[in-house]
Amino acid sequence: MATVKYELLGNAENTPIYLRLSIKRGLTPRRKTGLYINPKNWSKETGLPKQTISDNKNLTIDLLELKIKILKCYNDASTNGLDVDANWLSYNIDLHFKRINKNEQSEFIIDAIQSIIDNAGNRKNAKGSLGISKSRINSYTSLKNILSKYQKEKKYKVKDVNVKFAKDLLLYLINKENYKQSYALKKIADLKTVCYDAELDGLEVSPQLKKISSTRPTNENILYLNPKELEAIQDAKLTTEALKNARKWLLLGCDIGQRGGDLLNLSEDDFVTRNGYEVIELQQQKTGKNITIPVLETTKVILETGLPYRISIQKFNKHIKTVCEKAKIDKLIKGSLYDDKKKRKIDGQYPKHKLISSHVCRRSFATNLYGILPTTLIMQITAHSTEKMLLNYIGKNALDYAQQIADFYTLQALKENKESNLKIVKDASNQN
Repeated sequence: MATVKYELLGNAENTPIYLRLSIKRGLTPRRKTGLYINPKNWSKETGLPKQTISDNKNLTIDLLELKIKILKCYNDASTNGLDVDANWLSYNIDLHFKRINKNEQSEFIIDAIQSIIDNAGNRKNAKGSLGISKSRINSYTSLKNILSKYQKEKKYKVKDVNVKFAKDLLLYLINKENYKQSYALKKIADLKTVCYDAELDGLEVSPQLKKISSTRPTNENILYLNPKELEAIQDAKLTTEALKNARKWLLLGCDIGQRGGDLLNLSEDDFVTRNGYEVIELQQQKTGKNITIPVLETTKVILETGLPYRISIQKFNKHIKTVCEKAKIDKLIKGSLYDDKKKRKIDGQYPKHKLISSHVCRRSFATNLYGILPTTLIMQITAHSTEKMLLNYIGKNALDYAQQIADFYTLQALKENKESNLKIVKDASNQN
């Protein structure tokens, strides 16, 4: 008959309690229970905590319940002819304390994040295929590092992520770690995704999970190059081929509204003629969407001497800052720059050219053409799923709608006035 005995190994103030399952000679697996006690409070006679302290009484109950559970699991395993060893014992101890579920999925947040990272290649992405991007993997790795530092010695479980947990973590990220609000909220959103993913694996989550707010703030510092600035870039005196090439990519990017990666991967094969119209056809790396972009006259002017030669996104970002500096795009604006010492992006007022990166292309296209091109056409080219997403992206709000409505009525009034005047003139001529 199998028996259970508890043992202490060590003399530290918090010594781990081990469970030994004696089945037969030569088969006595032993594993940590995950519970700790001061050896002074342990009774060698009973193999349980001394009952002189109230906390010890609760610990005794936990150990007795674990003993009953392990013996029951052993009897079930023996009946079904299952092998019982140290791994089996460890698994059932963790299962009893709900450290894992029956699918062997750990209930700790850190392990849930690591599970996503380990299975990144099998996760469905935004394109509908398998495998999440390197940037998403890096985002989850960052979240894991943040939570490891935040929890210190305490191990939080997935079900611990409730409204209070999220608020406390958000304040920690903003006030203690000095992260930007937008970044901190992104981490909260990532954490919710981890919890939802763990729930699909059968783990318990907090009933408050859906109530955790992770809404990102509206874009306040919309960075784009207006038509006048683009003209200054075109006219800037550049002395090196590298800068001239980067300028060409920049102007082209602002003309076709694509992300840096899609822009710099353009080739002559992407330029085709459909029904007599010259267009650019490409599949966006991030979304997997197929995009068709009309080749405008301005695009043809930029490409008179052919496509610029390919460069890396890193070199592109570096060179276009210099290009914009040469074009005297140096107005002080709000933004954030990475501080090597603080290892953070710091908000402040900076010359505009210092804040320029590849993302300015897509935003310049959308911002400059909003109200000129139909919104649906802009969305088709930028691949925004909804008009709300597009308007947030370019920083438009209800006031902009009001202005558009006012402009519309003003235009209609002018048209009606013009038509009215024309009728009067016509009537007058008929009388002669």
